Amino acid sequence: METLRRAAEMLAAVNKYFMGVLGADAYERYLEHHSATRCEAPALSVKEFWRDKNQRQDTNPEGRCC
Repeated sequence: METLRRAAEMLAAVNKYFMGVLGADAYERYLEHHSATRCEAPALSVKEFWRDKNQRQDTNPEGRCC
């Protein structure tokens, strides 16, 4: 059982790493930052966040290969 638990923890850590590399965890990081800064404005919804993020990247492409 211990080996299985360790394998599951390792798999979760690898998954978290790749999600960070790919940027798939951007909304979760945004919510953490929003909460930590105690911003008075309500947090963006998932849809609003990704729309804004994509628009900013299209307007000002930096460090992207394509």
